[in-house]
Amino acid sequence: MKPRPVTAAIAIAVGIIILLGYFLPIPLLVPVRIELLHWAVILAGVAVLVGVGNLFSVHFQKLRRREKGSVYSLTLLVAMLATLLVGVLTGPDHPWMQAVVTAIIIPAEASLMALLAVTLLYASIRLLRRRADTMTIVFLGSAILMLAASISLPLLGEIPILGDWVRPWLIYTPVAGGARGLLLGVALGALVTGLRALFALDRPYGGK
Repeated sequence: MKPRPVTAAIAIAVGIIILLGYFLPIPLLVPVRIELLHWAVILAGVAVLVGVGNLFSVHFQKLRRREKGSVYSLTLLVAMLATLLVGVLTGPDHPWMQAVVTAIIIPAEASLMALLAVTLLYASIRLLRRRADTMTIVFLGSAILMLAASISLPLLGEIPILGDWVRPWLIYTPVAGGARGLLLGVALGALVTGLRALFALDRPYGGK
């Protein structure tokens, strides 16, 4: 698909106006920037609605054709319709709606965290088999130490030294440093991606 100059020009102009509205004290740019951000919120909501509709359509077609794994599609559709019905009838702040959201989100988060733990364990075992160097040993040792410090024994509770001293030190020193590094990397990556789109080096809005 050929790039569309009008679409690229509109996207670049909007990005420049919003960027200048943040950094330059020009009274005219402030209401324009706020209005453009409101438009962006509306478009994002419409995009989410279209995505939910597409998800519903795909799983409904899979259920109608009785494909393999259609029981999962049925579960998704029932949960989606139940959440929508409760939200429309009671509102987002009603206890029923909060109970429905909690019953769906918390099990999903627990399943994802369990899957992440199993995946990391498998990856660490493969890493140890392929390359048993110093960094691999440090990674496995720190992971085992963190798991041991987080274990709560049935009768004794937390392990005295690991739970009282080692675990807080691990959380507030190396783990917090790694989390800050990841956040800085994500922020710099988002900044570079935005600048590339702003200066038309990348054209996600034009087919490239």
